[in-house]
Amino acid sequence: MDDGTMTEQAACAGFRAAAVAAGLKKRGGLDLGLIVCDEKAAAAGVFTTNRVQAAPVILSRERLGAGVCRAVVANAGNANCCTGQRGMEDARAMARSAADALGIDPEEVLVASTGVIGQPLPAERVAAAMPGLVKKLSPAGFSDFASAIMTTDLVPKIAVETTVIDGRTVTVTGVAKGSGMIRPDMATMLCFVCVDAEIDSGLLRRLLADGVDRTFNRITVDGDTSTNDMALILASGRSGAVIAGEPAESAFGECLTAALARLARMVVKDGEGATKLVDIIVEGAKTAGDARRVADAVAHSSLVKTALFGQDANWGRIIAAAGRSGAAIDPDRIEILFDDVTMVADGMGLGPEAEA
Repeated sequence: MDDGTMTEQAACAGFRAAAVAAGLKKRGGLDLGLIVCDEKAAAAGVFTTNRVQAAPVILSRERLGAGVCRAVVANAGNANCCTGQRGMEDARAMARSAADALGIDPEEVLVASTGVIGQPLPAERVAAAMPGLVKKLSPAGFSDFASAIMTTDLVPKIAVETTVIDGRTVTVTGVAKGSGMIRPDMATMLCFVCVDAEIDSGLLRRLLADGVDRTFNRITVDGDTSTNDMALILASGRSGAVIAGEPAESAFGECLTAALARLARMVVKDGEGATKLVDIIVEGAKTAGDARRVADAVAHSSLVKTALFGQDANWGRIIAAAGRSGAAIDPDRIEILFDDVTMVADGMGLGPEAEA
């Protein structure tokens, strides 16, 4: 399995990407990125559930109603959130400048922003940088794009997965950013996925939503859900593979979810102040909902986090979190393991020897 970090690996048939420095980040560097499909792509997305939503979220959600897209333009350094009517105008201007430079319909351009909340987006800088951005478009441009959307991230995040459907290789290339404001309830970051299969936009959205629920919606760093979260997916159809019916849908869905899962783990590992990457696995619950409630309670517990940071096997904090989760629990049947070491059996600790 490749990690998608090499430029030549981070490609997807029918797509080109690029990034430039438009002067949007205070510290300088790449901050404006563009992904373009050579022809109309089937498109879908999922968005933040935060009631406070940035202008790019509102605009992109509206435009995705058509189920098609030609380009996505994204910036870092400015969230274009809580900026009123001007924010919507700037988001539309951002899309229009990309459309004009590409010679396409502005309605087929989606936008995304990340960065500081409450400051007007300098749309004139975006417009000035757009011609140069379009000239840089390349199938190998995803690495630059990944760097351009970083804010407090320490490393760019790219994942590439492939599967074979009806004898044709399908490639899923995903790029994400996220480090702070990481909490489930969509994605709590930006994510852009390109696939070279042919697929209906409605099915694409269902598979994306399912994949996000199984990956990004199960991670947390600080418990905060952002105002700008979105996960967008575009399908070019260039591979010739058609995703319709079984077993194609399942094979593609698992490939997509695998890419999203790798990106989700990268986000947690790169979380602001993070020193540990921990998997919380709940087994034996009466329902999937109960399992999720227990896992969330443990993951969001500040006391559990401090114990993990200090490498203290304080399982009491874990069992207390599970007990207040609201899940149906039999305290006398609880077991707690750290990796393969059993710390608690039948609701009771196994003593200092187990914790050594």
